[in-house]
Amino acid sequence: MSLHAEQGNLIQIKLPSPQLKGKTSLEEVIARRRSVRRYKPEPLTLLQVSQILWSSQGITEAGKLRATPSAGASYPLEVFILIGKQAITASSSEAKQSLYKEDLSAGIYHYEVDTHSLRLHLQGDFRLDLARAALDQGFIASAPVDIVICTLYSRTCYTYGKRGERYIYIEVGHVGENIHLQAVALGLATVEVGAFNDEEVRKILAVEEAVKPLYIMPIGKPR
Repeated sequence: MSLHAEQGNLIQIKLPSPQLKGKTSLEEVIARRRSVRRYKPEPLTLLQVSQILWSSQGITEAGKLRATPSAGASYPLEVFILIGKQAITASSSEAKQSLYKEDLSAGIYHYEVDTHSLRLHLQGDFRLDLARAALDQGFIASAPVDIVICTLYSRTCYTYGKRGERYIYIEVGHVGENIHLQAVALGLATVEVGAFNDEEVRKILAVEEAVKPLYIMPIGKPR
């Protein structure tokens, strides 16, 4: 099944390889984890975005096993990232890794798990639209990027029936916590947002009706 209600742009950005060792212990990151809703108007790096997306659904082992567990390895979740104007910078070293030489343009991108890359889905800055769809939570528009985690229920419910919905909600919790802890480890901040109009968010993403948004996570440097 295609995720797109319309054919997306073919621009694809290879992300830098994720780092498998950090400077902060897991215990320290857990202790420092907080819900943050105020962000500095400063861009993120492509490497930071790469690391966060990898923590959400990235492949960690041969056989395409991922960073978060999934019932029956059904992997029902799809991750989109809304990037604002001049919100992502690429250093020279990152540009060499990603083969991308410029700052990312504003738009909605889909995280392509198999290739650890971003595919441009829609051009433009949609953060304010997303904030309005999320009951006017303005901090969503002020963050340089917003992650939207969606699901295709059929991928899990085909095997597990109605109970598959429970497994999906458990799984998106795993992903949200991974993103949150990874953000803290990178000196960034986020908060899990579940209050929004589902249909409005789906329309902003321009995805098929079967694709349902579950979580919004703004990411930025804490103010």
